[in-house]
Amino acid sequence: MSFPNAITGHVRGRVQGVGFRYFAKSRAEELGLSGWVKNLPDGTVQFMAKGDEIGLERFMQYLRIGPPGSRVDGLVFQRHTESGEFEGFEIRG
Repeated sequence: MSFPNAITGHVRGRVQGVGFRYFAKSRAEELGLSGWVKNLPDGTVQFMAKGDEIGLERFMQYLRIGPPGSRVDGLVFQRHTESGEFEGFEIRG
């Protein structure tokens, strides 16, 4: 039986142009997570993070707050089992 070890989702609000991706990358690295974060054309930030349950929960808490200057209006995510391997946590697009 596989347990969810990853989350994917979107953050909406004032999350572009405020260092949100760098904030997410820094928090993910602190928590030992792998994955990626990127800006989308609709003004949201998309992410995928893989790691242990405690790290994923803390990462979600950080994303709900965001960095100074940001405003998080919504966070939608889904838990799933991710079999792919990632080298660290990267910023895409």
